[in-house]
Amino acid sequence: MTVPDRKIVESILLLAGDPVPAGAIGEVLEKPKAEVEVLLSDLAADYESAERGFVLRETATGWRLYTHPDSAPWLERFVIGDRAGRLSGPALEVLAIIAYRGPIARSQIAELRGVDSDGVVRTLVHRGLVVDTARAQGQGGPSLLVVSDDFLEKMGLSSIEALPPLAGFMPDAEAIEAMEARLSPGA
Repeated sequence: MTVPDRKIVESILLLAGDPVPAGAIGEVLEKPKAEVEVLLSDLAADYESAERGFVLRETATGWRLYTHPDSAPWLERFVIGDRAGRLSGPALEVLAIIAYRGPIARSQIAELRGVDSDGVVRTLVHRGLVVDTARAQGQGGPSLLVVSDDFLEKMGLSSIEALPPLAGFMPDAEAIEAMEARLSPGA
Protein backbone atom coordinates (compact mmCIF):
# COMPACT_ATOMS: atom_id res chain seq x y z
CA MET A 1 0.00 0.00 0.00
CA THR A 2 1.41 3.40 -0.99
CA VAL A 3 0.51 6.40 1.14
CA PRO A 4 0.49 9.76 -0.68
CA ASP A 5 3.15 12.24 0.42
CA ARG A 6 0.46 14.83 1.24
CA LYS A 7 -1.12 12.48 3.74
CA ILE A 8 2.22 11.77 5.42
CA VAL A 9 3.10 15.48 5.61
CA GLU A 10 -0.29 16.35 7.10
CA SER A 11 0.11 13.58 9.67
CA ILE A 12 3.58 14.80 10.64
CA LEU A 13 2.33 18.38 11.03
CA LEU A 14 -0.61 17.27 13.19
CA LEU A 15 1.62 15.12 15.38
CA ALA A 16 4.40 17.66 15.85
CA GLY A 17 4.15 20.05 18.77
CA ASP A 18 6.63 22.46 17.23
CA PRO A 19 7.24 23.77 13.71
CA VAL A 20 8.81 21.16 11.45
CA PRO A 21 11.60 22.16 9.03
CA ALA A 22 11.09 21.10 5.41
CA GLY A 23 14.43 19.28 5.55
CA ALA A 24 13.21 17.06 8.41
CA ILE A 25 10.08 16.15 6.46
CA GLY A 26 12.27 15.49 3.43
CA GLU A 27 14.34 13.01 5.44
CA VAL A 28 11.21 11.10 6.44
CA LEU A 29 9.86 11.08 2.88
CA GLU A 30 13.32 10.48 1.42
CA LYS A 31 12.74 13.47 -0.87
CA PRO A 32 14.82 16.59 -1.54
CA LYS A 33 14.10 19.61 0.65
CA ALA A 34 13.17 21.73 -2.39
CA GLU A 35 10.52 19.20 -3.43
CA VAL A 36 9.09 19.15 0.10
CA GLU A 37 8.99 22.97 0.19
CA VAL A 38 6.93 22.97 -3.00
CA LEU A 39 4.58 20.38 -1.50
CA LEU A 40 4.21 22.46 1.70
CA SER A 41 3.52 25.63 -0.30
CA ASP A 42 0.92 23.77 -2.37
CA LEU A 43 -0.74 22.45 0.79
CA ALA A 44 -0.84 25.97 2.28
CA ALA A 45 -2.46 27.33 -0.89
CA ASP A 46 -4.95 24.43 -1.03
CA TYR A 47 -6.02 24.99 2.60
CA GLU A 48 -6.52 28.69 1.96
CA SER A 49 -8.54 28.20 -1.23
CA ALA A 50 -10.66 25.48 0.41
CA GLU A 51 -11.51 27.94 3.22
CA ARG A 52 -10.39 25.52 5.93
CA GLY A 53 -10.45 26.35 9.63
CA PHE A 54 -6.67 26.12 9.66
CA VAL A 55 -3.74 27.49 7.71
CA LEU A 56 -0.25 26.19 7.05
CA ARG A 57 2.52 28.73 7.60
CA GLU A 58 6.28 28.76 7.44
CA THR A 59 7.85 30.27 10.57
CA ALA A 60 11.46 30.96 11.50
CA THR A 61 11.92 27.36 12.62
CA GLY A 62 9.75 25.38 10.21
CA TRP A 63 6.21 24.72 9.02
CA ARG A 64 3.21 24.55 11.34
CA LEU A 65 -0.58 24.36 11.22
CA TYR A 66 -2.44 27.28 12.84
CA THR A 67 -6.08 28.08 13.33
CA HIS A 68 -7.43 30.38 10.62
CA PRO A 69 -7.38 34.05 11.70
CA ASP A 70 -11.04 34.43 10.67
CA SER A 71 -11.98 32.01 13.46
CA ALA A 72 -10.46 34.19 16.20
CA PRO A 73 -13.72 35.56 17.72
CA TRP A 74 -15.14 32.07 18.22
CA LEU A 75 -11.86 30.65 19.47
CA GLU A 76 -11.64 33.47 22.02
CA ARG A 77 -15.08 32.51 23.30
CA PHE A 78 -14.02 28.86 23.38
CA VAL A 79 -10.98 29.54 25.57
CA ILE A 80 -12.38 32.50 27.53
CA GLY A 81 -11.77 30.75 30.85
CA ASP A 82 -8.04 30.31 30.24
CA ARG A 83 -6.53 33.69 31.04
CA ALA A 84 -3.32 32.49 32.72
CA GLY A 85 -1.30 32.77 29.53
CA ARG A 86 -2.13 36.40 28.75
CA LEU A 87 0.46 39.14 28.94
CA SER A 88 -0.09 42.40 30.80
CA GLY A 89 -0.20 45.75 29.02
CA PRO A 90 3.34 46.64 30.13
CA ALA A 91 4.61 43.23 28.97
CA LEU A 92 3.02 43.72 25.55
CA GLU A 93 4.54 47.20 25.35
CA VAL A 94 8.04 45.93 26.19
CA LEU A 95 7.63 43.02 23.80
CA ALA A 96 6.70 45.43 21.00
CA ILE A 97 9.70 47.65 21.80
CA ILE A 98 12.05 44.66 21.67
CA ALA A 99 10.46 43.31 18.48
CA TYR A 100 10.64 46.60 16.60
CA ARG A 101 13.77 48.18 18.12
CA GLY A 102 15.88 45.12 19.00
CA PRO A 103 18.58 44.32 19.61
CA ILE A 104 18.10 46.73 22.50
CA ALA A 105 19.55 47.14 26.00
CA ARG A 106 17.36 47.09 29.12
CA SER A 107 18.39 50.67 29.87
CA GLN A 108 17.15 51.79 26.45
CA ILE A 109 13.79 50.12 27.10
CA ALA A 110 13.50 51.95 30.44
CA GLU A 111 14.42 55.22 28.71
CA LEU A 112 11.74 54.73 26.05
CA ARG A 113 9.06 53.77 28.55
CA GLY A 114 10.07 56.18 31.28
CA VAL A 115 9.94 53.43 33.92
CA ASP A 116 12.15 50.56 35.05
CA SER A 117 11.24 47.51 32.98
CA ASP A 118 13.53 44.84 34.44
CA GLY A 119 10.67 42.86 36.03
CA VAL A 120 8.70 42.84 32.81
CA VAL A 121 11.80 41.82 30.83
CA ARG A 122 12.44 38.95 33.28
CA THR A 123 8.86 37.75 32.74
CA LEU A 124 9.29 37.82 28.95
CA VAL A 125 12.62 35.98 29.20
CA HIS A 126 11.03 33.41 31.56
CA ARG A 127 8.20 32.83 29.06
CA GLY A 128 10.76 32.32 26.28
CA LEU A 129 9.54 35.26 24.20
CA VAL A 130 12.74 37.30 24.57
CA VAL A 131 16.40 36.25 24.70
CA ASP A 132 19.66 37.94 25.62
CA THR A 133 21.91 38.08 22.61
CA ALA A 134 25.32 39.62 22.04
CA ARG A 135 26.71 42.42 24.16
CA ALA A 136 26.83 46.02 22.98
CA GLN A 137 30.23 47.12 21.73
CA GLY A 138 32.70 48.43 24.25
CA GLN A 139 34.08 47.14 27.48
CA GLY A 140 31.36 46.00 29.84
CA GLY A 141 28.65 46.74 27.30
CA PRO A 142 25.12 45.69 28.31
CA SER A 143 23.51 42.56 26.92
CA LEU A 144 21.07 43.21 24.12
CA LEU A 145 17.58 41.76 23.91
CA VAL A 146 15.80 40.36 20.86
CA VAL A 147 12.61 38.40 20.40
CA SER A 148 13.06 34.63 20.35
CA ASP A 149 12.32 32.08 17.67
CA ASP A 150 9.47 30.98 19.96
CA PHE A 151 7.96 34.48 19.69
CA LEU A 152 8.23 34.33 15.90
CA GLU A 153 6.67 30.87 15.87
CA LYS A 154 3.77 31.93 18.13
CA MET A 155 3.17 34.97 15.93
CA GLY A 156 3.33 32.86 12.77
CA LEU A 157 6.24 34.88 11.39
CA SER A 158 9.13 33.56 9.33
CA SER A 159 11.45 36.34 10.50
CA ILE A 160 11.46 39.63 12.38
CA GLU A 161 11.31 41.39 9.01
CA ALA A 162 7.79 39.94 8.56
CA LEU A 163 6.40 42.15 11.35
CA PRO A 164 3.79 44.58 10.06
CA PRO A 165 5.09 48.12 9.58
CA LEU A 166 4.54 50.51 12.47
CA ALA A 167 3.48 53.39 10.25
CA GLY A 168 -0.23 52.64 10.66
CA PHE A 169 0.07 52.63 14.45
CA MET A 170 2.20 55.76 14.85
CA PRO A 171 0.87 59.21 15.72
CA ASP A 172 1.36 61.92 13.10
CA ALA A 173 4.24 64.42 13.26
CA GLU A 174 2.08 67.06 14.97
CA ALA A 175 1.11 64.68 17.79
CA ILE A 176 4.76 63.67 18.27
CA GLU A 177 5.83 67.32 18.50
CA ALA A 178 3.14 67.97 21.10
CA MET A 179 4.30 64.98 23.18
CA GLU A 180 7.93 66.05 22.94
CA ALA A 181 6.99 69.59 24.02
CA ARG A 182 5.18 68.25 27.09
CA LEU A 183 8.09 65.96 27.97
CA SER A 184 11.00 68.33 27.41
CA PRO A 185 12.57 70.04 30.47
CA GLY A 186 11.26 73.49 31.20
CA ALA A 187 7.99 72.92 29.36
